Amino acid sequence: MLTAVVVLVGCGHGQAGRVFAKQATDTNIELPAYTSDEDIIVHLGYTASYNHTTLCPDWVAWELTDEEALGQNDGQYSFSRDPDVHFPKASREDYSNSGWDKGHMAPRADMRWSCQAMEESYYFTNICPQDHEMNSQAWRKIEELTRRLARSHGRVWVVCGPIYDHGKPLTTIGQAGVWVPNAFYKALAISTSDSTYATVGFLVDNNPQSFSPRHYAVAVDSVEAIVGRDLFPTLPEEAENSFEWRLWNR
Repeated sequence: MLTAVVVLVGCGHGQAGRVFAKQATDTNIELPAYTSDEDIIVHLGYTASYNHTTLCPDWVAWELTDEEALGQNDGQYSFSRDPDVHFPKASREDYSNSGWDKGHMAPRADMRWSCQAMEESYYFTNICPQDHEMNSQAWRKIEELTRRLARSHGRVWVVCGPIYDHGKPLTTIGQAGVWVPNAFYKALAISTSDSTYATVGFLVDNNPQSFSPRHYAVAVDSVEAIVGRDLFPTLPEEAENSFEWRLWNR
């Protein structure tokens, strides 16, 4: 089992669609399909596949519960290299004066239930270069939507990562040559009140276009066709074919 045991501690203070019958357990739903040659890193709050060519994660996955979404840890942490990841890997120096944000895949605000989880969210295992407007607007709003869903549905399963156009970066930054993605994807899954699963995907260009999550919402199948990976392999295939926006417009 790849996901770590969660310990709740603090550090001080579209398209119309259907929802399909549940056919899986609630274990590791957030983990996409992956191969044995991927460098899989397991931390307290998330699991990631780190790419030593792009120096970014290929994907980051986590489960966020209603209790975790209410976490209150406000500790301040520095971006740092992940001690569990072997070289080559990105560093703060690669991002310095690059003009690109150090963009969290699993957001720090999703990790406020644990000081360890929050600190580990600052590892470059969890970071990609993001346009500032995209990071602070559209991406942030999708993150906020995710936390609202966790509070309203009890939990949400999330997987996200970078997209490169034809396998090439928009540009590279730093001496190490960190790849700047052309876009990002995020896929969400929830269990609805009638014991079924629903999913939605987002495809967000790495530059500002719209600040509305609805603008970027697509069926998870559409995301999978671009990234070439089954994002929710334990869920019934039909659950990824379409989405009903009213479930996500929270």
